[in-house]
Amino acid sequence: MNNTKISAERAAYLESRGRTKKLILAWQVGILVFFVLSWELLAQFRLIDSFILSQPSRIGTTIINMVQYDLMNHVWVTVYETLVGFTLGVITGTCLAVILWWSSFVAKVSEPYLVVLNSLPKIALGPVIIIIVGAGTEAIIFMALAISLIVTVLEMLNGFRHTDSEYIRMASTFGATKGQIFMKVVFPYNIATLFNSLKINIGLSLVGVIAGEFLVSKAGLGYLIVYGGQVFKMDLVMSSVIILAVVAALMYEGVVLMQRVAMRWYNH
Repeated sequence: MNNTKISAERAAYLESRGRTKKLILAWQVGILVFFVLSWELLAQFRLIDSFILSQPSRIGTTIINMVQYDLMNHVWVTVYETLVGFTLGVITGTCLAVILWWSSFVAKVSEPYLVVLNSLPKIALGPVIIIIVGAGTEAIIFMALAISLIVTVLEMLNGFRHTDSEYIRMASTFGATKGQIFMKVVFPYNIATLFNSLKINIGLSLVGVIAGEFLVSKAGLGYLIVYGGQVFKMDLVMSSVIILAVVAALMYEGVVLMQRVAMRWYNH
């Protein structure tokens, strides 16, 4: 009887949770539809300047035309540059965080420089990066790397430092070396921290790529935005911004999916 009661309570909980998810989704879709309809109506009745802010119907037509004229190549260029910069930033940043966790002396020496580099607007270094690396894809990727690197270092180092000391003490009691403690305790403890860092860095890397494409590019969504602004094609600008938002959302959801798979495997 007790098991039946528990099952019924569990079923009620799952049903309530399902209703809540549907309600949230309905509100999200409703807000989006309301925003798009309001935008279109305001433009139709000339309450806003459709030349500057465009309107959904014109944006839809522009996107269809962009698909016919090599849109996917521009999307691919931006995605490729973002993923390369993102991957390099995460790997390099995590390795540096491991080194700083390993040596408290190096960490204390490096800390003020990390703080300064984190607060420094990386976009301001764009011209310098272009001169050093070259005016091409490499400069754009380096910009994405520069923006995401320090954030990864600080996030992961903070997570390593806040690993439960009881776990570390227990591993030390059994004679584990520092390397074993890191691989068996510290790093697994911070899987969630790693993926939180990934969620932040995927957006930062995209920001770095778009900033780099603003400065020097011959393709990409940032290039389309700059080109549209230069020739006063605001429909092209707004369409590129919306496509960029969709790309950012998809990449973020990709990281979320990776986290679910990794956590399921790790828990297993």
